[in-house]
Order: sequence, then structure tokens, then C-alpha cells
Amino acid sequence: MQVKKVLTYVAVAFVIFYLFTRPAEAADAVNGVFAGIFAGADRLAVFFSSVLN
Repeated sequence: MQVKKVLTYVAVAFVIFYLFTRPAEAADAVNGVFAGIFAGADRLAVFFSSVLN
């Protein structure tokens, strides 16, 4: 259980460090994640629309 807590703190520290040292790249990464989520949601909507028609 201790290892999981330490790894969580290390991951959070890395994210904070990345945000402060490379904010433009961090913003691009977040935009990429949201673009992927929106593309997946759009594909699911198209799939269900074609199934229901």
C-alpha cells in the first residue's frame, strides 16, 4: 500500500513539474486528449444513429 501512495505522489509531482516547465506542450497534450475523446464520442453517435435507423 505504501508503494502505491509513493507512486501517486511521484506522478502528481511529475505532472506539476511538467505543467510549470513546459506549459505549451502540456496544453497540447490536454487538447490532444480531449480531441480524442470528442472523436470517439462522435464515432459512437454515428454508430448508434446507424443502428437505430
